[in-house]
Parts: sequence; C-alpha cells; structure tokens
Amino acid sequence: MGGPQQISMKRDSLFNLSNRVALVTGGGSGIGLMAAQALAVNGAKVYITGRTKEKLDTVVSKYGQDIAGELIAVTCDVTQKQSVSELYDYISSRENACEAFQRADKSNYEDWAAVYSTNTSAAYFVTTAFLPLLNYSTEKHEGWSGMVINISSVSGRIKTGQHHYSYNASKAATTHLTRMLASDFLTNGVRIRVNSISPGLFPSEMTTDGSDEQQKSHLSKESGSDSPAERPGKDEDMAAAVLFCAANQFLNGQDVTVDGGCLFQKVVEGATT
Repeated sequence: MGGPQQISMKRDSLFNLSNRVALVTGGGSGIGLMAAQALAVNGAKVYITGRTKEKLDTVVSKYGQDIAGELIAVTCDVTQKQSVSELYDYISSRENACEAFQRADKSNYEDWAAVYSTNTSAAYFVTTAFLPLLNYSTEKHEGWSGMVINISSVSGRIKTGQHHYSYNASKAATTHLTRMLASDFLTNGVRIRVNSISPGLFPSEMTTDGSDEQQKSHLSKESGSDSPAERPGKDEDMAAAVLFCAANQFLNGQDVTVDGGCLFQKVVEGATT
C-alpha cells in the first residue's frame, strides 16, 4: 500500500474521468467516436453530436452499455450557429451550468467564410488560374521565374485573437497556403516561386477611417508608438519588401515580416511562438 501521492500516480487514478462531462462533435463515427469511447469508458458523461440521429443512436446502443461513464446522443449541425447555440442551451440546462462568461461573439459562420474567401481562398484560386501565364513567364525569361506574392499579416503569427479571430486565422492560413503552393510546385517541377509578406501596422482602409482623394490612407507617427521602430510602416517600406520578393530569384516559400520589429519583440517577450 502506498500513500496518497503514490495512489494518485496509479493508472486508474490518472485516467479516471468520473464526474467529468465532455462534448464530442462528430461523435457518430471515425475519430470522434474513438474519442467518445475513450472518455466514456473511463467514467465521463459524454454528449456526442452529429447531423444524423440514427448514427448517434447506434453509437449509444452499441458502445454505451456496461461502461463506467455514459454516452448521450444530441443531434446538432455544427456548421449552423443557431444549432450550436441550441446545443449549448440543452447541455447547460442538464448540467446546471451557470453563465460564467458572457457569450459576446456576434460573428457568424457567414462572416468567417467571407473573410476566408477574401484572404485565403482568393489567393489559391487566383494563383492556380494564372499558372499557365506564370509558367510562360518562366520559360520566356531565362533565369527569371514566374512568381507570386501573397499578402499575409503578422496577425496570423501571434497567438492572441486581437478581437478578430477570423482575420487572424485566415492570415495564418494564407501564410501556410504560401508554403504549400511553393512546396507542391517544387516537387512537381513547376518553376514558379511563391512567397508571402506579413505586414505589421501600415496605413490602409482597414487600419484607418478610409482613404483620401489620392486613394491613400494615413496614420500618425504616434499610432505606431508601441513598435520598436516607434512609427507605423510607410509606403517605401512596403515597396522595398515587394521588390525584394519579386527580384530575388533565390527566395522561395518564405514569409517576409515587415513590421518594424513588433513580432520579434513579442517573441523576445514570450508573447508569441
């Protein structure tokens, strides 16, 4: 017999999920079902969701008997915000959950899809549509490959949401899309370079109230006071980055950060990865 500390290190104690409640979306098959089984067998009450009631009921009847925990089927379409909200209300009412946090997110699936369509999907479809012309450029200009520059953002590389999760997530996807395209082109013998630029704070219609009669936006120097450069980016900063990516034939599959040192500062401070 061991003391309390030794008992807590035992397998049955480490993996005991008695009196725990879990939600597994897509719990009717595949990895979702595997996860639901693992949790329920070890004592958890597991709500499994999916769009097909029959599949969920089959899981409960086949795998919900003679286990330490419990499997509960709840039909839900996680691609619909209203359905997710109804799921939350159902489970919280059964579990006597208090409203510990205000559910303040007013965005919806359509908002996220629109942001991804602009920032990520468009980059993919424009690139693939122009592959013949990009390849023609490579063949026509010896020593000068056709190339693509995607505009990403440092917001896609930091681990805070900044109150615009969809934008940050879409820009992270854009940066990774750049790597995937560059990699696939290389492995398939397509001599087209793909790089991305991740700007920090620059004047644009997104970061200001709009643009002037010259179609230019403006930020005061003070707006970039938190930057190591102590100013926002300028037109010349972005121009130099674009020309570097366009002209440097040895650059491929890279993300060039142009942010006055903000991302590096956050890495040093441990605020990002």
